[in-house]
Amino acid sequence: MNNTHRFILQPYKGVATRHTCPACHKKRCFSRYIDTEKQISFPDDVGRCDHEQSCGYHLTPKEYFERNPQAKPLHCDFATPSAWRAKPTEQRKPTSFISAETVSQTLHGYEKNNLYLFLRSKFGAEDALRLMKDYRVGTSKHWPGSCVFWQTDANGDTRTGKVMLYNADSGKRVKEPFNHVTWVHSLLKMPDFNLRQCFFGEHLLPMNRGKPVAIVESEKTALVSAYYLPEYVWLATGCKNGCFNTDALRILRGCQVILYPDIGATDQWRQKLSLLRSLGIEASIFNFLEEVATDKERTAGLDIADYLLQIEPDQAILQSMIRRNPILQKLIDNLQLTLVSVERYNPDTDTIHKPSKTDKS
Repeated sequence: MNNTHRFILQPYKGVATRHTCPACHKKRCFSRYIDTEKQISFPDDVGRCDHEQSCGYHLTPKEYFERNPQAKPLHCDFATPSAWRAKPTEQRKPTSFISAETVSQTLHGYEKNNLYLFLRSKFGAEDALRLMKDYRVGTSKHWPGSCVFWQTDANGDTRTGKVMLYNADSGKRVKEPFNHVTWVHSLLKMPDFNLRQCFFGEHLLPMNRGKPVAIVESEKTALVSAYYLPEYVWLATGCKNGCFNTDALRILRGCQVILYPDIGATDQWRQKLSLLRSLGIEASIFNFLEEVATDKERTAGLDIADYLLQIEPDQAILQSMIRRNPILQKLIDNLQLTLVSVERYNPDTDTIHKPSKTDKS
């Protein structure tokens, strides 16, 4: 009786058999491994990218079982099957990086950065600048007002940068007349660039050991959430499937991880839990928003930042007052005033103190 399992790349049978690569995120270029005996179902990241030169991602069943011995079937012989054995030319290329000089050239000019202007209107200049600096968000000249979300790994090396344009007033992405998003390595036309993405904000992990890690999709959401909930280290995947692969997730070993998916993506992100746990990562998912969302909120695909921004901080109230009366800013500057707190007046419950004749004030 032959108990050998045969693991092969799924044969091409139309576009439905080609998937999005978990490393380079290009569509219809990723072939997954299948078990011809139909006894094992591999995670979505076990397979090979067709772009051998530009990406080179290849996770074989053997490597998967070495990392996850509990998933290995009994009587599984890896000596016989050779169909999936990596060829020498398929060895992984080294990761490419963006120079520190290129990054540093963008870490200023925030007065022309629409995302900074939006955050400043909500949180004030000091906290908005702190968030931009902490997360190493730069200013790009590619589109007037655009920003750069640098992906800096835990070693301090920058993998790439995502250039995006936001509306300074609404904080929403500019998608008309086209979706304003591109990559720094593409703009620089770097030859043979081998992109291996990491989490946005990953460089904050070494200096925040012991803090729970919260993962969201959008980089802007990570910034907003970090302001309201600083007890977490907020990371962003950049897209629904971004960084949900073995290579990127290894950095989270030993961390307590909570996933905060956008409304509508909860079921899809719940499926990622098995991959996280197979790597020894303690992980859970925050599904409260999915349970309480209205149909309108579900259609809009809101995330936790949309709800947090409804909690208006004191600085946002002050900025609103300054917009209505700009002379207030000059008064604050000249008198070197500092905002301590804002007391909100409710006409239904609060009363205004009227001085009596005995009041000396």
